Amino acid sequence: MTTLTQTKERFSASAGSAVASLRDGRGAFDILPTPNLEWSPEVEAATAHLYERVAKVIPPVEWPFHAPYIKAINDLKRVRDAVILAHNYQTPEIYHCVADYVGDSLQLAKLAAASPAKVIVQGGVHFMAETSKILSPEKTVLIPDLEAGCSLAASITGADIRALRREYPGVPIVAYVNTSAEVKAEVDICCTSSNALKIVESLGSDRVIMTPDRYLAENVAAQTKVKIIAWRGACEVHERFTAEELESYRADHPGVKIIAHPECPREVVEASDFAGSTAAMIDYVRTKKPARVLLVTECSMADNVAAETTGTEFIRPCNFCPHMKRITLPKILDSLVHMREEVKVDPLLAARARVSVQRMIDAG
Repeated sequence: MTTLTQTKERFSASAGSAVASLRDGRGAFDILPTPNLEWSPEVEAATAHLYERVAKVIPPVEWPFHAPYIKAINDLKRVRDAVILAHNYQTPEIYHCVADYVGDSLQLAKLAAASPAKVIVQGGVHFMAETSKILSPEKTVLIPDLEAGCSLAASITGADIRALRREYPGVPIVAYVNTSAEVKAEVDICCTSSNALKIVESLGSDRVIMTPDRYLAENVAAQTKVKIIAWRGACEVHERFTAEELESYRADHPGVKIIAHPECPREVVEASDFAGSTAAMIDYVRTKKPARVLLVTECSMADNVAAETTGTEFIRPCNFCPHMKRITLPKILDSLVHMREEVKVDPLLAARARVSVQRMIDAG
C-alpha cells in the first residue's frame, strides 16, 4: 500500500522541482509544484476507469485534455488530506472524476463535516463554501475561484434582513440555504428547496417571511395556508424558463416527462409533471426511469444524471450557470497546489449562522 509520504514524494518528483514552504497563521504548509500535465500511456491507464463513467457525455477526443488534470488532482488531494465537493451543477469531468462527494449544497457541507479530511475544496459557488466553513470551522475550506458567486445569494444582505425585522416585527424569517453567512446569521431558520414547506409550517405562525427566492416562496405559498411574504430575489438560471418553452418541448418530444426545480416561476412548475429539489429530480429519474425526460434546471445536471443512467433519453434545455462554470479542472488543481483561495468566516458570525442551519437540521 502506498503511503502518504511516498505519494507526496512521487508527486513532487514528477514535476522535477523542490517543494517550497509557506507559513501562515496556522503554521507551515507546502506549495507543491504543478505536475506534468501531458497525455501519456500512464495517464491513460490511470484514468481509464474514470472515463468509463463519463463516456456517454464526454467525447473521446476531449478526454486527453481532461485526464492529466484528473490524475494530478486525484494524486494531490491524497497529499493534501483533502476532499472535493461537487454540486450537481458541476461539469461531468469534475462531478464524476475528481469529486469525493456530490449533491446539493447542504448535503455536501454535512458530508464534508463528517469526513476526517482536513481540507475541503468546494466545487460550487461562494455561499456553498461559506456553508461548509460554518459546519466545519476547524477545517481549511478552499474555493478554486473567488468570483464564483450567485445571483440569488447576492440579492439580499444582512442589512436587508434587519430592515425586514423592523418592517414586520415578530414575523419569523426563513432564509434559503442559497444565501451568505451574513444572511444566515440574521434569520431565524434556514430551509432547502426540499424542506421549505415543512420549515414554514413548523414555525407556528400565520405569516412567514421567505428570502431570497421569490419563486420558491410562491411555490411554497401555493401549498400552505401560511401567508408568505417573499423577497424579490431569483436564480438567473431558473427564472429564464417559461411555460411556453415547456409546451414547445412537449410538442416536439411526445411523451417527455418534465421535471422542474422549485426555483422556477410558478407557471413553469405548474406546466411540469414533477417539481422538486435537485436530489428529488435525480431520484425521480432513477426510480421512475422515464423513456424521455427534460430537467428544468442548470444543464450540467442532465449530463451528470445521463452519464449514470440507461434507457432514458435526456432532452436538454441548456440554461447554464456562469458562476458554476468558473470552477474548472485547472482551477481545482491550482487550488490544491497553492492552497487557495481560502474561504474564511468570522467565528462570531459563523456561530450565529450555524444556529439557523442547525435549527433547520433539527426540524428534520
